[in-house]
Amino acid sequence: MTGGTPEEGREFADERARLVGIAYRILGSLADAEDVVSEAWFRWERTERAAIDRPAAWLTTVTTRLALDHLRARRRAAGYPGPWLPEPLVAGPGPEEAAELADSLTLGFLILLDELAPVERAVFVLADVFAVPYDEIARTVGKSPAACRQIASRARRRVREADLPRGSAGDRRLVDELLVAVATGDVQGVLARMAPDVVCTSDGGPHRRAARRPVVGAPRVARLLVNLGRRYQGRMEATPVSVNGDAGYVIRVDGAVDQVLSCSVHGGRVVAVHVVRNPDKLRLVGEPVRLR
Repeated sequence: MTGGTPEEGREFADERARLVGIAYRILGSLADAEDVVSEAWFRWERTERAAIDRPAAWLTTVTTRLALDHLRARRRAAGYPGPWLPEPLVAGPGPEEAAELADSLTLGFLILLDELAPVERAVFVLADVFAVPYDEIARTVGKSPAACRQIASRARRRVREADLPRGSAGDRRLVDELLVAVATGDVQGVLARMAPDVVCTSDGGPHRRAARRPVVGAPRVARLLVNLGRRYQGRMEATPVSVNGDAGYVIRVDGAVDQVLSCSVHGGRVVAVHVVRNPDKLRLVGEPVRLR
């Protein structure tokens, strides 16, 4: 056994952002991803380095297996109250920050991943996002390389069919205009900036009130947002941010972070509104995050 040398610590540090990125995509939770990577570090410290031929591959395997164990345990637990959304990654509002976030970190992509079985999710993330060879993926998840190729192919097809929105520089202005319309109670202004079939999904977890089902259709979503704007009038402050690459806001009520709201835009209209109110998913808002 070994306590780890400075060189071995640097080896782990060089891989850490990538490991957090793998775990976050599998789990959809930055806090859980950090816990998984911390456990991987403990195992790294306690393993004889002579037994590890390729440290990066070893760390990828351990992190993925820990994330899968965590995901399976979470899915066996009591049902989540209402819709589930990933923990938001919040950055500055400028295009340079948003550009740093890959398509595989958008909320739409992560929500789609959550519809996959745990092993499907891990295989797709490793193969398509991190270009891990199928032989290594097979050893990690306990399936054959051929089976892993099939799993990745099916997941890839689902992503193509979903036609997920891709952000653009013009999205920020559109979403800012939407928020102004909400704040001023301009229902027609809200409707003009939404797709007819827009969907609003709210995640309050077990601690906060939120719609227990997605709200579908521009009239219903507009009414919901305008009513919420009126309820918090004079008490709400909205800070523009990038949320997993989409234009959004950190919204504070009476000075405390109440929610992170983001909008997905397609064809010049808002097609999805995501609202995260679960306080467990808001603890790291404003903290610097490094992942790949």
